[in-house]
Amino acid sequence: MQRREFMTLLGGASVAWPIAARAQQPAIPVVGFLNSQSPDAYGDRLRAFRQGLKEAGYIEGENVAIEYRWAENQMERLPALAAELVRRQVAVIATAGRAEFAARAATTTIPIVFMTAEDPVRQGLVASLARPGGNLTGINFFGGELTAKRLELLRELVPQATRVAVLVNPNGPATEPTLRDIEPAASAIGLQIQVLSASTSGEIIAAFDTFVRVRPNALFIAPDPFFTARRVQLVHLATCHAVPAIYVARPFTDIGGLMSYGASLTDTWRQVGLYAGRILKGAKPADLPVVQSTRFELVINTETARMLGLTVPHSLLSRADEVIE
Repeated sequence: MQRREFMTLLGGASVAWPIAARAQQPAIPVVGFLNSQSPDAYGDRLRAFRQGLKEAGYIEGENVAIEYRWAENQMERLPALAAELVRRQVAVIATAGRAEFAARAATTTIPIVFMTAEDPVRQGLVASLARPGGNLTGINFFGGELTAKRLELLRELVPQATRVAVLVNPNGPATEPTLRDIEPAASAIGLQIQVLSASTSGEIIAAFDTFVRVRPNALFIAPDPFFTARRVQLVHLATCHAVPAIYVARPFTDIGGLMSYGASLTDTWRQVGLYAGRILKGAKPADLPVVQSTRFELVINTETARMLGLTVPHSLLSRADEVIE
């Protein structure tokens, strides 16, 4: 063989070897991300989710990929989006905003990590908190269970209140526990409540229109994914009607809501990412206990309080995790 022919073959081999080596590298795992809402204002929570994955040893774009599916507040889209992730053969599905039910209906084999405000055992998602069984586990961040505490905080901020309007979504999972808990809690502190229902944007407007007639002293917004999706409308109407309101989570106070009390959503999302990472490493969801939130946030928007003519007691300010001025 002539020297030129040998060098040509050698050069060709030097190109082929890296290609063959790359072909033998295993594909990076893919995490499916299914959410009933839209990505707007989800920056902090998505960073927390990625942080949880990082704590488990996975960095998006390096050794893990994430397939995002957003239903844009159209719950009827969730089954089709869940089916897409199943066809994509993702390694695990992380869900939020009631998306866990669509994911569960789409697969009994792909692990699912949920985050839910309600009791996952009562909802039929897991057999027990300690031993979930099946292909689901996740985080319970206590939505309805904090009803009495939120009502007490509202009364502390508006001590002269005697009548409180309670807005619930009649189709929501938190309605029954909220109504069950709020009656005795209101009675214990001498409050009268009036329940208003809304499951559409138009019904929210109609509910606020009744304030002209019933004139509540304050407003209690029940936990519900639909209300979270409509938080801009709710905060705007509460401000226009000059009604002090308490909400379930910080995203409401960040955009002008008066006060919120609930589990730290960034910490919850971090834990979802951490569990997804543990499953990628081989853990089975049936053996991962459901995590219950231990970090709660009281956030007060003092600018909104001033607009409403309210003086926030020092006792509340000193306990607040954050004061927005």
